[in-house]
Amino acid sequence: MNRFGEDVAARYDAETADMPVEPVVELLEALAGGGAALELGIGTGRIALPLAARGVRVSGIDLSPEMVARLREKPGAEKIEVAIGDCATTRVEGSFSLVYIVFNTLMNLAAQDEQVECFQNAAAHLGPHGLLVVEIMLPELQRLPRGETFLPFDVSPEHLGFDEYDVARQSLTSHHYYPAEGAYATFPGRYVWPAELDLMARLAGMRLRERWGDWDRSPFTSESVRHVSVWGKA
Repeated sequence: MNRFGEDVAARYDAETADMPVEPVVELLEALAGGGAALELGIGTGRIALPLAARGVRVSGIDLSPEMVARLREKPGAEKIEVAIGDCATTRVEGSFSLVYIVFNTLMNLAAQDEQVECFQNAAAHLGPHGLLVVEIMLPELQRLPRGETFLPFDVSPEHLGFDEYDVARQSLTSHHYYPAEGAYATFPGRYVWPAELDLMARLAGMRLRERWGDWDRSPFTSESVRHVSVWGKA
């Protein structure tokens, strides 16, 4: 189901404008090693366009025609081939040195089987020495009192954001309210532990190469709120 329709696509770039781009594309360019890259969940091209501007041949897959339409309006988009479909099963032509999934996109696949399929799909697109990179948050369960299910992550006059946890189902639903517009959006997903991701990678014939706490290659520790992990074909 496409939950990134026109309402979300219209505000997506503005809402992500403060997010880092340069350290992301710098690391992805280095990991691509001069080869082609495939982004799963390419969206409006926040990462793909500056990566392509560095000379990397970038392709993408995305479920949302509305998000891709925003990408197509931007300079440099003509260099990027995009297939409309889900990240778990959609295939594109060619072999890639790098497949990457950023900004919690893997969580949009709300079932474990779909996430496993996504890893297998990524591996099928990789060449013999290819790498898969995933950026994903860690669930903030340490902040969740027993019996509570909601955690606020953004409270401002323009936007109210709450994450709803169901620990039995390992689900995380993100709720977004926009008071001035009277708008509401919700994004159900599934959080994934690092060890679980490593098992998914093994099922797809890959092994962990690196795990950092952020795109600057800082160490991954118990205090990290996200991780950037790299797996390669075994």
